[in-house]
Amino acid sequence: MVLRMSRLMLKTLRDDPADAETASHKLLVRAGYVRRSSAGMWIWLPLGKKVLENISRVIREEMDAIGGQEVLLPALLPREPYETSGRWSEYGDLLFRLKDRKGADYLLGPTHEEIFTQTVKDQCTSYKDLPVILYQIQTKYRDEARPRSGVLRGREFQMKDSYSFDTTDEGLAESYDLHRAAYIRIFTRLGFDFRVVSAISGAMGGSASEEFLAPAAAGEDTFVDCPACEYAANSEAVTTVVGPVKDVDHPALKEVDTPDTPTVEALAAHLGVPASAVLKNLLVKVDGEITAIGVPGDREVDLGKLAEHLAPATVELVTAEDFTGRPDLVRGYVGPQGLGIPYLADPRIAPGTSWVTGANAPDRHALNVVAGRDFDVDRYLDVVIVQPGDPCPVCGAGLALDRAIEIGHIFQLGRKYADAFELDVLGQQGKPVRVTMGCYGIGVSRAVAALAEQTHDGAGLCWPREVAPADVHIVAAGKAVQTELALDLAGKLHAAGVRVLVDDRAGVSPGVKFTDAELIGVPTILIVGRGAASGVVELKDRRTGAREELSVDEAIARLSA
Repeated sequence: MVLRMSRLMLKTLRDDPADAETASHKLLVRAGYVRRSSAGMWIWLPLGKKVLENISRVIREEMDAIGGQEVLLPALLPREPYETSGRWSEYGDLLFRLKDRKGADYLLGPTHEEIFTQTVKDQCTSYKDLPVILYQIQTKYRDEARPRSGVLRGREFQMKDSYSFDTTDEGLAESYDLHRAAYIRIFTRLGFDFRVVSAISGAMGGSASEEFLAPAAAGEDTFVDCPACEYAANSEAVTTVVGPVKDVDHPALKEVDTPDTPTVEALAAHLGVPASAVLKNLLVKVDGEITAIGVPGDREVDLGKLAEHLAPATVELVTAEDFTGRPDLVRGYVGPQGLGIPYLADPRIAPGTSWVTGANAPDRHALNVVAGRDFDVDRYLDVVIVQPGDPCPVCGAGLALDRAIEIGHIFQLGRKYADAFELDVLGQQGKPVRVTMGCYGIGVSRAVAALAEQTHDGAGLCWPREVAPADVHIVAAGKAVQTELALDLAGKLHAAGVRVLVDDRAGVSPGVKFTDAELIGVPTILIVGRGAASGVVELKDRRTGAREELSVDEAIARLSA
């Protein structure tokens, strides 16, 4: 069917929405693709729904190509499976919770590992039933505290989630590789500039984990890229490279008076040492237990990274009240020696390194505090914020940092959920075999915004052809003869299999029509203007701006090819 703008529910705007900060938010609203319903909730208008469906179509084609089977699970889910997995409490305030008229607890699904696991347990009983890949494209819900950036970060969103079920770790690795290759094809077809980066699994559990990131200024993720090799990783997954520590006979630990130096900056200035020589000790609570994190004084702890490493434990900063009744914890003067609480540290706090740190007494610090001699580290974690120039863990070159939007994530979950739900099948030897799982997600509605972020220009949206709401946007300049020719062209192109949007609106000036065509962003614009009477039209490439005059027959042949 030809989309006629005279009949299309479409209202474009000349001004940006007052609350919009990102380009995708501004342009998707202005071009009439979406409208805000409430905070984090969006109405997908006709053009927006077409883009959403085009992305879903590409995903379905590539998922089906690797043997995926599409299902549809409910969005309204009972509490019990999420109690079994522990995520009823782990999700905290992000979970939309509700009760039915009988008082039973339900939730709106943020993700469906539990229900997929139960489904396979019900349907698959033998190793002969596996491997299997199931997927769905469905609405998900998360009660975001600050939904923002339009459809990039909403409370309701479209997502493709798929799950693989295998009887062996080798089978899981094969399923993971199938998904990885399918994702590369999907994002390539959709027209993304993207990176595949190492990630950490966090609360999802499992081993291997990779993210698919679309570099964009509006991105909420930071990733590192090595200019000298192919290494790329989410900043939370970067591993620290620590060179060998020189074997030095360090002087004995010595305590000194350092009045009014509770900060690294004040201490470094007082002693005349660089901040990097100071061992900074941050106190947090891990599931309520006070824990110290040691990092060099010139680095900051990434609390999100720390939380991912310690998941599913809850991590929060200590407060002033936590120091009450704890004379062993002296605020601003904490040191690891003789501390008596769990001590985690950055790998740079390696055995044999010497530091200036707190002496666990007011206005006093200790010099020559050596890791492995004066204190021990219970666990090493990469928890500092990565800085440009940090060494690449593969080749040692300086890393570069960039912002990106996460558009996909794949995990080797392993047996976390299979163990929780006792998902076993009868094996070849006649004994139960515990199933192993993979989890693979793509943000479908997020992909719309991410593409808008990457491909827009100063005039509006510039969709890749695979996802655009039409292949050709025909603009009738306004006169009756031009509109008649535009509609005739639209019919012939449609008959040839070309998706057509035609601006046949009466009483709308050519300038407004041309501006709307640029804003809407269909990849090819066909202008039926002054040359209509002589059968000449103008073809314009939306992205490059290149123009060419063609006869009507030439235009039909070119666009139908």
